[in-house]
Amino acid sequence: MNQLDIEECAKLRKLIFLTGYKGGMAHLASCYSCLEIIYTLYVKGVLRYDPQDPSWKDRDRFVLSKGHGALALYAVLCKTGVLSKKELGTYLQPGCHIGGEPCTRNLPCIEATTGSLGHGLPMAVGMALGQKIDGMPAKTYVLLGDGECQEGSIWEAAMAASSMQLDNLVVILDANGLQKTNRVDETLRVVSWQEKWESFGWTVRNTDGHDMDQLCQTLRQPPGARRPTLIIAHTVKGKGVPLMENDPKWHFRLPNRKELKQFQRALQISDKELE
Repeated sequence: MNQLDIEECAKLRKLIFLTGYKGGMAHLASCYSCLEIIYTLYVKGVLRYDPQDPSWKDRDRFVLSKGHGALALYAVLCKTGVLSKKELGTYLQPGCHIGGEPCTRNLPCIEATTGSLGHGLPMAVGMALGQKIDGMPAKTYVLLGDGECQEGSIWEAAMAASSMQLDNLVVILDANGLQKTNRVDETLRVVSWQEKWESFGWTVRNTDGHDMDQLCQTLRQPPGARRPTLIIAHTVKGKGVPLMENDPKWHFRLPNRKELKQFQRALQISDKELE
């Protein structure tokens, strides 16, 4: 991987933590598992969009269905210049436009209001269908959580997308194996995600969700003939902070005083930066 990209993602992890810590709430572990995915879409030239014109008609759409990972999206939007650091600094402050989940009412660069799990893919199916009907040279990308796939609306949308042959629809599954309080495979035992999505008529590919070169290569592969695409991105929840990695108790909490020092060491945060 490009060393510069690795360093930039490390800076973004730091920014995500400092923003969430100041705001008093954040799904840090979920943000860290999907950061490289969102970075690859926006920074590595995969997503077609114009930072100066968020409403450009022929843009690709990105829907963050796992809306609790919003801070990762906000941080990347800061990197691209779509969102200012000053505005990001208002996260969860009174009167702010930066909430805990993405909202179209607050930011013009947000394509879908999400947070209630299972709703992003159905909305994205409508977007992709609209692109097809209008003859637009654009795609719709969706980021799902693997725990989110326990929502029935995901499978209704998956069937519809396959039936309508939406080969301009790409779903990226943040497959970190954890959900709010437990492991995904211990909460609801299912067959492999690959078998499940293929049985619904999707083209399925696998990649390392933290390797941006692999992500780029996989995302740029042509779609299957008249089939939507699922990319299973294998990730680590809490990536970058050993104390958080692969531990479901970190789904929604900030560190206490004792734990804070370990976060500072992992993210290279000084005492002054915390003040």
